[in-house]
Amino acid sequence: MVTIAAMLAAVTPVRAAGPSILDGLAGPAAAGDLEVMTFNLRYASTSTPNSWGQRRPVMRTMLTNEQPDLIGTQEGLNAQLRDIENDLGTRYDFIGQGREGGTRGEYMAIFYDNTRLAPQAYQHFWLSDTPEVPGSNTWGGGSIRMVTWVRFLDLVTGKRFYAVNTHLDNASENARQRAAQLIRQRLAALDPALPIVLTGDFNTTAVSSGYVYNLLVNQAGYRDTWPGAAVRGTGYGTFHNYRGLTTGGARIDWVLTTPGITALAAGMNTYRGGNQYPSDHLPVQVRLRLP
Repeated sequence: MVTIAAMLAAVTPVRAAGPSILDGLAGPAAAGDLEVMTFNLRYASTSTPNSWGQRRPVMRTMLTNEQPDLIGTQEGLNAQLRDIENDLGTRYDFIGQGREGGTRGEYMAIFYDNTRLAPQAYQHFWLSDTPEVPGSNTWGGGSIRMVTWVRFLDLVTGKRFYAVNTHLDNASENARQRAAQLIRQRLAALDPALPIVLTGDFNTTAVSSGYVYNLLVNQAGYRDTWPGAAVRGTGYGTFHNYRGLTTGGARIDWVLTTPGITALAAGMNTYRGGNQYPSDHLPVQVRLRLP
């Protein structure tokens, strides 16, 4: 039997080889810092412009330059996620399930650097009145929505934490509100001794007047890492739809944490290859220090 102590002793931390945007903002990360990205991938399509075939090499370059420890993704399809897994190499694995059940439909896949993080438990639930039923959608949402969470052991620090990833509905405010209520309830049932990192495309602006943001941040007590970061890059609307960037635009892609996690740096990744963006959303990246 392999003990946790043996696993920790065997780990040699591997930092990004490319020019990380967080390194540019805050300098090199300390060994125990955790680099997290939330990224709506835009589902794979053969339609041009911006087909998956056009976007894949741009995404490959961006992700291999950044090499986050953890990536909460939205919209990825099974074959697309396998492409990304192949492009990232053997250091990365992912955990996820299609929102229609099994491998069908979009995933809330969580990618992780397996030299840094070891999954210990995971679960999927659907944002509906029947959260254990794959593909369920009972709140009038335009699409099936779900959550994937993973409990990780950090092989560098020996700490444990939860990574939670979601994508709220774009069409129904009622569905978003009910989803936020269920997420709050479900996460409150997890081990309270362990910190939580919540990534997602919330399809609503991160402002206190918004129901979802108010519920999760002001009422449930999650910390928004963007305004809370010690160092922060330029803010843009995170959904650009391939039409260029809007400084100070709506931030609908968030990284939230439970209290006690320190946000050291946060940035939005504006990389593109020529005129090609990797997705219709900007990846949002944060450097965290867990308690």
